[in-house]
Amino acid sequence: MIEVKNISKSFGEKKVLDNVSCIFEQGKINLIIGGSGQGKTVLMKCAVGLFEVDSGQVLYDGRNFSAMNFKERKPIRQEIGMLFQGGALFDSLTVEQNVTFPLTMFTHMTRQEKIERANFCLKRVNLENANKLYPSEISGGMKKRVAIARAISMNPKYLFCDEPNSGLDPKTSILIDELITEITEEYNITTIMNTHDMNTVMSIGEKLFLFTKAKKYGREIITTL
Repeated sequence: MIEVKNISKSFGEKKVLDNVSCIFEQGKINLIIGGSGQGKTVLMKCAVGLFEVDSGQVLYDGRNFSAMNFKERKPIRQEIGMLFQGGALFDSLTVEQNVTFPLTMFTHMTRQEKIERANFCLKRVNLENANKLYPSEISGGMKKRVAIARAISMNPKYLFCDEPNSGLDPKTSILIDELITEITEEYNITTIMNTHDMNTVMSIGEKLFLFTKAKKYGREIITTL
């Protein structure tokens, strides 16, 4: 479980998040929905530490992530998988090298162990035998699946997905939704997803958070649906 407690975040004079609170439940797909510019991606980036909150707390199973320094956060970061909107693959690395990148950064696995883990993750997303291809040689849907394989390579407890269906055709979007659902259920992950895709909302959303800029009692309203 991830608990966001009264967090605020500004960029210069622009306040993007104002006293926001919500709870993301384990083993569920927690969807963050709302209009553009409402702060959905900023909330996600604050939760994973890409942005520092101005005030408030982000708790991972009771651990105050916001109060930790860089070194103290490392064990939690090793439990986080991140799927960025564009996939964020390294163009100069092969599919296999992209998937093993987190393993090289955060583990002491041998080369053979990393390759075996990459093969397992690529098989999990139905991309066997794509190891030696480069991102420029595969389709947009395949890139998203490689990004998912990389995100689960560390066997995460928490999975963040920022617009995973962006730029995909409807059929591929459904496949990505089904894959994220299967992984969430299989590994009992706390999955948080930003999306504008109403098909995703209707088909896989288990807990929905609707972002609005309306306020009540001095807080932005995050409606749980």
